[in-house]
Amino acid sequence: MTPNPTSDHPGWSGHAVGAAYLASEGNETVLAEELARRGATIAAWHGRLALSPEPPVSAHWALDRWTAPEILEIGSIAAAAQALRDRQRNWSHLPLLHHRRSALIAERLPPVKAAPLVFPAAAPGAPLGAWTLLAPDRLLLSTTKTSPFPNGQARFVEDRTGPPSRAYLKLWEACARLGAWPRAGERCLDLGASPGGWSWAIAALGAQVTAIDRAPLDPKVAAMSCVRFRQESAFALDPTLEPKVDWLFSDIIAYPARLLALVRRWIESGQAARIVCTLKFQDPTDHDAADAFAAIPGATVLHLAHNKHELTFVWRRP
Repeated sequence: MTPNPTSDHPGWSGHAVGAAYLASEGNETVLAEELARRGATIAAWHGRLALSPEPPVSAHWALDRWTAPEILEIGSIAAAAQALRDRQRNWSHLPLLHHRRSALIAERLPPVKAAPLVFPAAAPGAPLGAWTLLAPDRLLLSTTKTSPFPNGQARFVEDRTGPPSRAYLKLWEACARLGAWPRAGERCLDLGASPGGWSWAIAALGAQVTAIDRAPLDPKVAAMSCVRFRQESAFALDPTLEPKVDWLFSDIIAYPARLLALVRRWIESGQAARIVCTLKFQDPTDHDAADAFAAIPGATVLHLAHNKHELTFVWRRP
């Protein structure tokens, strides 16, 4: 639920917009809480887009951040399209209101190829801006934004038969954002692996994966030649006694503070070159834990399109 109503009134054009933050469906309140912690004021909501008068701040829970917003008064559809084309070529359209008028503007812009990615593939690298209509005669645009995907939505050509769940899409998205993924012959550890969606994704790339969980893997995943299963607790492992791995993965259901201690043990041990893990939250959201993960040198914390009430932590040894 959006914490504040959409601003769509003539007076809004007089307000400066320093940044805009796009929340994923259902995470508007969590994003508002985080922005308040950062000292960022939300002047209004435009659908799922939080408009702030202050310069951009870090926001883990933003699916996308518009970092150079402008508001333009426009007299016509042609004028709106021309204003966008004058600034750059590639734009993503956030269709929240005034759908017919927005669609007519979008038709006048160069097409942006947004076909689903065939993984493994890195996220698009071309510059991409974003725009939406605040009112029929008022255009909000930003030539820069943080997500390489239109409106933060990473889409993939999915495998409907191989994996036991759709959780593998989180791993694909994290790796696409990193521009890196397990390669054939690399050694990986998948903590809390059952039923095996992430282990399936790793093994499908040709990497060697040891899956750790108290619950068994899906039989199809367990039968993959690159998968080795150990039925034990991920939290009971002593990293110093484990072989070095190129990648440590975790989609464990655990309190973030407990997962933070586990991640720190692995980093301090020097036994993992990269880490990708999901931070799963209950209510109230543990923002302190999210900030503690983000404060680790070499870390990035993201809210991915395939996350729910979750964040994704990615780390590479500096």
